[in-house]
Amino acid sequence: MIQPGQKFDTRLSLKIFRNGREEVVMLGDLLTRRTIVSVYMRNNTPGCDRQNDSLAAHAAEFDRAGYNLVALSRDTCGSHAKYAAKKRITYTLASDPNDQFARAADAIVEKSMYGRKFSGPARAAFVLAKDGTVLAVIPKVDPADHAAQLRAVLKELR
Repeated sequence: MIQPGQKFDTRLSLKIFRNGREEVVMLGDLLTRRTIVSVYMRNNTPGCDRQNDSLAAHAAEFDRAGYNLVALSRDTCGSHAKYAAKKRITYTLASDPNDQFARAADAIVEKSMYGRKFSGPARAAFVLAKDGTVLAVIPKVDPADHAAQLRAVLKELR
């Protein structure tokens, strides 16, 4: 997995849903200030819902602290639009159906569900500087209290 001090390619193209509309942007376009990128698998699944509920409840706090917030999954922007309305999500939701971000982060892991093994993005979070430099990594997100994990990491970055 990518480590603090390493850089993401900020030319990575992503479809996003923000401010009620779909856009295609480069990762660098999202990095207007320090940015938290929280990776999850799918909308409307129990663990991912808890992860986003934690983020949504504290999104304003992260904004006041000077951080952009982006949650990234394999879902389409159409799914993100419905999900944002349902969950009252005000931060950016990014669509990454081919796991480009996770591959760039070297964060593809083997997963197992109902005895079936498959590869997918790690449930992780990354704090990035404006130039794409990784400032911190949470390699295993606690879905129930993701905001507390982020608060602890951000406190160390001050």
